[in-house]
Amino acid sequence: MSTTNGHLGVTPPISTSESNDREKEVTVTLMEELRRQGTFETEEEAKRREIVLGRLASLVKRFVTRIGIKQGLSQAAAEASGGKIFTFGSYRLGVHGPGSDIDTLCVVPKHVSREDFFEDFEEMLKATEGVDEASAVPDAYVPIIKTKISGIPIDLLMARLALSSIPDTLTLQDDNLLRNLDERCVRSLNGSRVTDEILRLVPNIEVFRDSLRCIKLWAQRRAIYSNVNGFLGGVAWAMLVARICQLYPNAIAGAIVSRFFIIMYQWTWPQPVLLKQIEEGPLPVRVWNPKLYPADRAHRMPIITPAYPSMCATHNVTASTQMIMTEEFKKGSEIVDRVIVGSADWSELFSKHDFFHKYRYYLQVIASTGSSELQIKWAGTVESRIRQLVMKLEYVDSLTLAHPFIKGFEQVLHCLSEEELRAAAQGDVSDAVAKRKKEEIEGKEGASSIYLTSFYIGLAIEPKQAGSVGPRKLDISYPTTEFAKLVKMWDKYDGSNMGIIVRHIKATALPDYVFDEGERQPRSALKRPKNGKGADKTNGTSPDVPSSKRRRSVQ
Repeated sequence: MSTTNGHLGVTPPISTSESNDREKEVTVTLMEELRRQGTFETEEEAKRREIVLGRLASLVKRFVTRIGIKQGLSQAAAEASGGKIFTFGSYRLGVHGPGSDIDTLCVVPKHVSREDFFEDFEEMLKATEGVDEASAVPDAYVPIIKTKISGIPIDLLMARLALSSIPDTLTLQDDNLLRNLDERCVRSLNGSRVTDEILRLVPNIEVFRDSLRCIKLWAQRRAIYSNVNGFLGGVAWAMLVARICQLYPNAIAGAIVSRFFIIMYQWTWPQPVLLKQIEEGPLPVRVWNPKLYPADRAHRMPIITPAYPSMCATHNVTASTQMIMTEEFKKGSEIVDRVIVGSADWSELFSKHDFFHKYRYYLQVIASTGSSELQIKWAGTVESRIRQLVMKLEYVDSLTLAHPFIKGFEQVLHCLSEEELRAAAQGDVSDAVAKRKKEEIEGKEGASSIYLTSFYIGLAIEPKQAGSVGPRKLDISYPTTEFAKLVKMWDKYDGSNMGIIVRHIKATALPDYVFDEGERQPRSALKRPKNGKGADKTNGTSPDVPSSKRRRSVQ
């Protein structure tokens, strides 16, 4: 998308009018509410981030120098090889909040390999003062090192350019930098290139930032902010807000947010006219590029990145997640309409989701191992495939919707026996095990700890047909069994120390940890089934627990 046609975007603005007095009033109240909601970090934390990034930049240069000397370069040549970091995502866009991570790209010259980065650089990170953790995931779709420096979480990507040195003046805007790079490097570079292009193409950066901060908070509170689970990720939300800013270049944040919900609801519903709307171009979908490629027709909500090579940022959206987002756009538009006329406050827009109160039945997916480091990788692998389970569930008769929650819940449980450990791996956690501390099992024979991450999918079942008799059967054994097979196809899967369970439970049997304090309704009449936590051990339960004897050997 270029500006050579006299306007930002591939279609002219819908309106160039200035915001009216009421829109200015609600913008003031919106910013006040965003501050009340704690979306802005303190000046002290902002300075700490700058210091951490400065330290990281120095570490990258030392790493490149170290590898250069290993490759036989002289000290001077190795030091001249440079190395540079670029931030992208919410931090680069200027919409990050307290405690949020920093997406960072490490750009290195051609003599530094990917193996060097995920071995030598990870070691250097772990040896650096103030680094609390560092965990590499080199086999991810976009290879990454997750670390925490002075309490600031950082996601580190790596790109190796076909250059002998990386100067401090380097920018990533030139498409020629992508020549002769492998796909993983191109994907790693894409985040930074897309972020910079978005900032270049919005008419007013401050209005864009204020509006995006609002939409991000809303999407997080409504539990629809997760690319991996089939909703929209940060870059997709940013592109949508940027497009609304282009369509109303002289509007301020309150007006942009109002128009965002109206247009988004029109875009996602009704579905039958979606392709026609995309081709005509007034709505915020493939408007980054006017040509609609045939591949994009397979995507339910195609939002295409503005930097070369253009990619669909929403290929994970499923029929279920699109329905859920459409309903949220509708609710959001109704609330904002009432805010504009003065019958509602902005706080209503940011009310918490009702996911764990919404359905009668849920699927619980439990990933388990015997070590914290292994659990990060195994749980991440399982989470990355939850979307495949949702898509399989969408074909089950009588199931109208499969609603994945946007994050997993982690537990570390300390068990005194193999029986306790095996039960915990299947989600049957007694109060005694849940409350037990690590020191209570130290030195005791047969005792061990287990690490669990539980994911949840809400199941919406179609109403019982009038005149039908007898109980209905919902057979989800095929999708759950196929999902278990799929995650075990991971090349690093080891059944001796990794467990995967898929089971369905009633809402009344949901564990307390999914609720905020005081949120759960009293359950005085609830009796716990003998098989534990309300699990139904019929169709839909896929136990796969590694041998507890072998599990204890995991360090």
